[in-house]
Amino acid sequence: MRILHGGRVLIVSRPRDPSPGPSADFPAHPNHAMASTAESGSSELKTNPRGIPHAPFVSDIEHHIGGPEAECESALRQFQEAIAKYRYMELNLNQRKSGLEEKIPDIKKSLGVVQHLITQRKPAKTDDDDDDNLGDEDEDDESSKKRITTFELNDTLYAEAELEDTDTVCLWLGANVMLSYKLPEAQELLTSKLSSAQQNLSNVTEDLEFLREQITIMEVNTARVYNWDVRRRRLRREAEAAGKAVADPE
Repeated sequence: MRILHGGRVLIVSRPRDPSPGPSADFPAHPNHAMASTAESGSSELKTNPRGIPHAPFVSDIEHHIGGPEAECESALRQFQEAIAKYRYMELNLNQRKSGLEEKIPDIKKSLGVVQHLITQRKPAKTDDDDDDNLGDEDEDDESSKKRITTFELNDTLYAEAELEDTDTVCLWLGANVMLSYKLPEAQELLTSKLSSAQQNLSNVTEDLEFLREQITIMEVNTARVYNWDVRRRRLRREAEAAGKAVADPE
């Protein structure tokens, strides 16, 4: 945050571009893999409020893979693809969460400066004020309107500045974009931005927890199908061994 003199206050919030949400630059949701793992009775894939699909739990493995003699490799491959997509979403959401956690303190600092300027400003003179009172008090008013403050030149490097009384601030809205606002308008804008960022952070945190649950479900599905296939192979070997024993009278 920097405060500069010259009739206006410049507030730098170090704009950052947070990582996109699941609906932006993420790869396509694992709907294809998810749909293939869903039970045949389900007509529509369920999603969370941000569009991330639920991972269906495979309860009937034999029915899911297509019969007692069907191969499991296709189902296992689909599970792994779904897990990879969920993990990619998790990575992007973690990046977005980090960006929001850095952005929110900057907005709070900028909002604090604007609120401080609002509380420090004196009410404007009205037309009913006696002009005779201005003569002797001009010097005192001029000195009271000026404030000595510091602004940041670089990390750990600050300079002293004389800040004149002002009702205007300049806010960074994004990369290479700055607009001037009256103090009440700046306060309203920053308050709105802060509320939006906090809500986005809450949504991202909820989505991350949801993703961890879906990854766990898919890992359980993978383990169950794999163990079912191992048991099926063992039973086949036992049946073949028993058949050979019956065929050989010796």
